[in-house]
Amino acid sequence: MTKITPEHLVRDAIVYVRQSTAFQVAQNLESQRRQYGLAERARQLGWPDVEVIDDDLGRSGAGTRRPGFEKLLAAICEGRVGAVLSLEASRLARNGRDWHTLLEFCGLVGTLIVDEDGVYDPTSPNDRLLLGMKGTMSEMELSVFRQRSIEAMKQKARRGELFLTVAVGYVKADGDRIEKDADRRVQEAIALVFRKFAELQTIRQVLVWCRQEKILLPTVGTGAAADRIIWRLPVYPTIHHMLTNPVYAGAYAFGRRTARVTIENGRKRVVRSMQRDWRCWEVLIRDHHEGYIPWAEFERNQQLIADNTNGKRFMSRGAVRPGEALLPGLFRCARCGKKLRVRYGQTYRYECVGAFNQLAAARCITFGGMRVDRVLAEEVLARLQPLGVEAALAVIEARSQQRSEKRGQLELALQQARYEAARAQRQYDAADPENRLVAGELERRWNERLVAMRDLELQIDRFDADKAPALTKADRERLMVLGQDLIRAWESPGASPETRKKIVRTAISEIIVDVVGDTLELIVHWQGGDHTRLAVKRNRAGQTRWTTDAEVVDLVRALARQMPDETIAAVLNRSGKSTGHGNSWTRGRICSLRHQHDIAIYRVGERAERGEATLDEAAAALALSKSTIRRLIVEGALPAIQHCKGAPWIIRQVDLERDEIRRQADVRRSRRPAPDKRQQNLLNLSTT
Repeated sequence: MTKITPEHLVRDAIVYVRQSTAFQVAQNLESQRRQYGLAERARQLGWPDVEVIDDDLGRSGAGTRRPGFEKLLAAICEGRVGAVLSLEASRLARNGRDWHTLLEFCGLVGTLIVDEDGVYDPTSPNDRLLLGMKGTMSEMELSVFRQRSIEAMKQKARRGELFLTVAVGYVKADGDRIEKDADRRVQEAIALVFRKFAELQTIRQVLVWCRQEKILLPTVGTGAAADRIIWRLPVYPTIHHMLTNPVYAGAYAFGRRTARVTIENGRKRVVRSMQRDWRCWEVLIRDHHEGYIPWAEFERNQQLIADNTNGKRFMSRGAVRPGEALLPGLFRCARCGKKLRVRYGQTYRYECVGAFNQLAAARCITFGGMRVDRVLAEEVLARLQPLGVEAALAVIEARSQQRSEKRGQLELALQQARYEAARAQRQYDAADPENRLVAGELERRWNERLVAMRDLELQIDRFDADKAPALTKADRERLMVLGQDLIRAWESPGASPETRKKIVRTAISEIIVDVVGDTLELIVHWQGGDHTRLAVKRNRAGQTRWTTDAEVVDLVRALARQMPDETIAAVLNRSGKSTGHGNSWTRGRICSLRHQHDIAIYRVGERAERGEATLDEAAAALALSKSTIRRLIVEGALPAIQHCKGAPWIIRQVDLERDEIRRQADVRRSRRPAPDKRQQNLLNLSTT
């Protein structure tokens, strides 16, 4: 070959080996032999030192990163490569950029390119033109093949016959359709997931329940076990896939995900996991095969899953979270349209931050949550009251169904374990006893199946022994009473905040709220599509559920003008009055209340300065007994004021000095016998 010079031969020859996919690496062995055989051809052409670069086996040449190709370019730039040998141009590159970069570097340092057809010198214009055409044809060939394959896949998908993978719970039938797995244990396990999601409303709660109850779910094996069902405790992606895959709703879908191409480090990167709304799928064929749930339930599940996302979607309500607040995730600001957040402190408040975080603007609205929660709870209960009896019956049925579901799963697992043990026994019996290597392995497998079967039998025995007590007749009657009176059930100690929130969310879709003066204006969007307008009065600033009643404050304000703090505390305790926290009154608490409401302390003598007298002082002034003064007050003859039961009577000095009161006092005193006569009457009574 005249193109091969001694200068080329003193440098190394590199054989570049590449196959596009791992499947080709495993199956297309003849292509590998042909590519590795180029090393012998390089020696025949005169190169004593031949290096083989096969780092890119299983990598596409369409633009992804190829360490072997980068290693080849680095060696060419170092000037130590005399020739690059490849089966054809498509092995070296599948895109114009890599191909022309290789030609440019080879032309600069004088490196030859050798394939099965001949030897090419990139420094020669004719060879450069021919190599450029080969690279262009290779790139065009790849584009045509890709376009044809994609169109063929789409055409088959439009008929609902393209199945690249089959979801667990289904199997291929006749190559172009799918049907439910005949294994009843698989069917029951998948159906159980959908039932628990309808009950618990969140994927995470279904996951927690399955792992707590040790419920195994089926998964598709990988590698050598790709055609087998493997049972294991679920993880979050397993349950999420079941609940979001339309195949379980009897629908065929294609194009559920989209691809996005980005440039990273100068190379193309394809991101293929961007989910799309089901209305944008390329192909959607409903009622394509038998499903585990109807399509309407699938739509409800997707909406519920979307609503459960916290902080990811503008319109999502978020999942039910712990906390005392009843309506988080349901309030939306009427001014900016954003969701309201809950802020917990001594109490809890709903607030719309609006542009507070980004623009440091003032919050749109903020208000206390206790009163509005109470009003909305009453509205919900008023609408759900007719369904109370049905709910009670559902509770009775659910209590018995929960245990039967778990036991059913254990029984199905035991049936499968017995089948596998019997199958292992048949394999052992069919083996040649003389071949101890095979017989020993089959015996070990049989023993493992027997141990697994025994473990399941013990689990069922423990489950039956630990059977929860059935509902008694009294329990059933109590549930029915609570069903007829939902308010009692709502306020029952067994009703957790999470349960109340779930009840509210079954009835309310969203609440639009605005603050107008001292009133909250609400528009309640019910799940059925109806709307209700409500107006709820706001608490004044500083008013919480622990605020002392205004009646008690007014009473302390009046008593503080009559007596010291210690006496006021005793009067309030005798009257059954308590603090905002429900505690009894003490001198310190009275003092704190006075400071809070700017009430002056009692000063000795101030009552006399105002011309007021107590019951004792009035009795001394009129020379009457206290009981006589009290009768005058009851009869209305003597005006007096008593702020509460146990508080002292307050009588004005002016009323005591009135002529009419003086005459009444004289008459009352004249009715009393003289002291010596009263003593004589007592002696006469004692002698008789």
